[in-house]
Amino acid sequence: MSQSQAPVGIFDSGVGGLSVLREIRQLLPNESLLYVADSGHVPYGEKSPEYIRERCVRITEHLLAQGAKALVLACNTATAAAAAELRERYPNLPIVGMEPAVKPAAAATRTGVVGVLATTGTLKSARFAALLDRFASDVRVITQPCPGLVECIEAGELQAPATRELLQSYVAPLLAEGCDTLILGCTHYPFLRPLLSALVPASVSLVDTGAAVARQLQRLLQQHDVQGVGPARPTCYWSSGEPERLRKVLPILLEDDGEVAFFN
Repeated sequence: MSQSQAPVGIFDSGVGGLSVLREIRQLLPNESLLYVADSGHVPYGEKSPEYIRERCVRITEHLLAQGAKALVLACNTATAAAAAELRERYPNLPIVGMEPAVKPAAAATRTGVVGVLATTGTLKSARFAALLDRFASDVRVITQPCPGLVECIEAGELQAPATRELLQSYVAPLLAEGCDTLILGCTHYPFLRPLLSALVPASVSLVDTGAAVARQLQRLLQQHDVQGVGPARPTCYWSSGEPERLRKVLPILLEDDGEVAFFN
C-alpha cells in the first residue's frame, strides 16, 4: 500500500472525536479512517496528565500498527497532556491536535464576554491558559466545567431530559454574565448543538474547532505528499469500553453502522 492510500488514525477518550471525524470525512472524502474510542478510560478530563500520556502512546502505537500515516488527537484534554510528547516520540508522523476555539471566539464576540464549556482537565491545562494569554487579553472569558455531559453523549442521550437539565445548569450562568459567544471546548459537545440552540438565544454564537482541524490535517497531508486519492475504505472502529455501546451510538452520532472491535 502506498502512503497516500494509508489511513489516517483518529482517537479520543470516547465518542466525542467522531464530531471531528465527521468534519474530516466531509473535507477529505478520499481518506480512509481509523478511529479509537478510549471509552474504557473516559473521561480524560478527570485523569492525571501522566495517565493520559500513557494512554495516548498506547493508542498511537496501535494506530501505527494498523498502518496510520497521520494522527489526529480529537480531544482537547489529550492534546494538552500528550501532543508535545507524541511529536517528540514520532518526529516524522504528521500529528494534528485540538485546542478550544479561543481565537475565533474572541474575534466574534460583540459584548466582549465569551463563555467556555469544557472538561476540568482542559480548563486546568497550561495550554488553555496560554491560549487565553495569547488571544483573549482584551475580552472577558468565563469558564464552565461540565462534569457529566460527556457521559450523556457517550450513551447517545442527546435530547434526554436529564441531558437538557444538566446542559441548562451549565449554560445559564454564562448567559447571565452576558456571554454572546460559547466555545464548545470538548469534542463531544458539538453533538449537543441542536439542544444548545434550543437553550440559548439565536444571537449567541456556538464555536468549535472541528472544521479547522480537518483543514490542518489536509495541509499536513499535502506537505508530506500523502493526501489520499481514494476510494476511501470503510472506517475501522475500536473501543476500549464495550464495543457494543459504540456500535449502538454510531448510527445516532454519525449515521454509520460500522463494526467495532475491542482495544485494550
